[in-house]
Amino acid sequence: MSDESQNPIPEEVLDTATGAEAEASENNASEEPIVGDAEAHIAALEAQLVDAREQVLRAQAEAQNSRRRAEQDVSKAHKFGQDKIIGDLLPVVDNLERALASIDQNDEAMKSVIEGLELTHKSFIDTLTKHNVATIDPQGEPFDPQLHQAMTMIENPDVEPNTVINVFQKGFSLNGRLVRPAMVVVAKAPQA
Repeated sequence: MSDESQNPIPEEVLDTATGAEAEASENNASEEPIVGDAEAHIAALEAQLVDAREQVLRAQAEAQNSRRRAEQDVSKAHKFGQDKIIGDLLPVVDNLERALASIDQNDEAMKSVIEGLELTHKSFIDTLTKHNVATIDPQGEPFDPQLHQAMTMIENPDVEPNTVINVFQKGFSLNGRLVRPAMVVVAKAPQA
């Protein structure tokens, strides 16, 4: 009885209690990996969320860029769509100017023809100006390779080198964009 008095709890209860402690310690051990897995899973989901947000922002930026490019293309088409027809009409201006230059201005019989050609030329230039076509007549200006096409260079001590001394054919621009360069003769420095 002394053994039983020292251990008043029956063995079955002790076994159950020991099993419960063991099970509880197993549950605690198994909960830690589950918590760790959940944290890793949450971190992975957060990374996916960040990636998804970046992809949405990129897609929105690309859509906005595409819209802006399309608007610019339409604007350029409106602004420079007349480019080809203007280029096709410029020889008419050149021919009117050549006709005026070739007629004897002092001949009384040609006065009405000269007046008619001058009025037609003026009307044509005014119409082109109304449609944002500008004439490039660089007589006496410095040579600009972006606006002028040098046909030849001639030594001329009276003017600065690289100055336009003669214009064979005027140039034209549409809304600031070159349609046709001016064909010019450029002065060069005399050789010593």
